[in-house]
Amino acid sequence: MRRTLVLTAVASLALTALAAATAAAGAFLLRDLGPLPPRFSGPPLPRETVVSEMTSILSAEGIAVEREPSGVLGRCHERLSGRHAPETVDAAMKAALARARSEYGWQTGPDTGGASVTLTKNNWTALATFASDPAPGLQAPVIVSLICVDGDDASTAPTAPSAPALTPAPAPS
Repeated sequence: MRRTLVLTAVASLALTALAAATAAAGAFLLRDLGPLPPRFSGPPLPRETVVSEMTSILSAEGIAVEREPSGVLGRCHERLSGRHAPETVDAAMKAALARARSEYGWQTGPDTGGASVTLTKNNWTALATFASDPAPGLQAPVIVSLICVDGDDASTAPTAPSAPALTPAPAPS
């Protein structure tokens, strides 16, 4: 009986110490670190500016692309696509990406691995995909996806009509 009491007391003491350590660790993890940093730096860029800039960067390297309709109003996503000679498409894309960094202020984005490169500028991310081997006699596809960090481009997105205010019905008399 005495042995059981001692074991119970030791176990109780160990559980109390474990609970105190967990509370201290939890308090450390849940401390207030202040506001989150901004998701992007610089002023937000309008959709038309980014599309025009990226189109001219690619055009300067001989890559002709067309803007595809986004299909979803209010969504902040654009896609530029075109075709280029397969022998020079990789060199032209690398030169275009270098031009975007050096002349237009785009920064290298996160590494996505594989055959794509990510660039960022203010609230936009550009994902350029390098061409795979096209079928003989065909030009290589070129695709650049532009995505707004905020998920919405307020400067060019249509504004939704405001809903009428709801008023409570008068109480029956």
